[in-house]
Amino acid sequence: MPVYTVHAPTPGGADLRATDKFVFVRDGFHFWAMVFGPLWLLWNRLWLALIGWIVFLAAFDAGLSSLGVGRRSIVLANIIVALLMGFEASTLRRWTLSRGKWRQLDIVVADDHDTAERRFFERWSEKQRGIVNDQWAVDRGGPPPTRGVPGQPFSSPSPIPAGGIIGLFPEPGGSR
Repeated sequence: MPVYTVHAPTPGGADLRATDKFVFVRDGFHFWAMVFGPLWLLWNRLWLALIGWIVFLAAFDAGLSSLGVGRRSIVLANIIVALLMGFEASTLRRWTLSRGKWRQLDIVVADDHDTAERRFFERWSEKQRGIVNDQWAVDRGGPPPTRGVPGQPFSSPSPIPAGGIIGLFPEPGGSR
């Protein structure tokens, strides 16, 4: 079953306004990245990885040619490098996202992309319901959080310990 990593832009944060920008990266082998490496990198907007791929492949082929390696061996070596590209395509995508100040939010195991999105947002929305101070709602004109909201430290006083305050003074009406 495929594994997906979920990434969100750091400046916008991981709130309801940024959900359309979340990126799901499937881990595993990418066939089209192996077959059409540079085009796959262009399609996914991995510019620095594309430049590195072109420079590496040119230097690799030039190095093999200068060593006197035969043409068939160079083609075989290029096939191995393309296979490596297929295996590491998702890593390159995650690396590019992390360079762009994105952060990884979660890891989801699912059969396909749609199921991964559904599972992630079900789990993520449960966490978001626990947030008491919804600043986004306040900015839209909603009422600010009130004192009676459970979970806030000032909503109820803390109980006095059984032995009195720090054990120094006995409780009123207690035995000595």
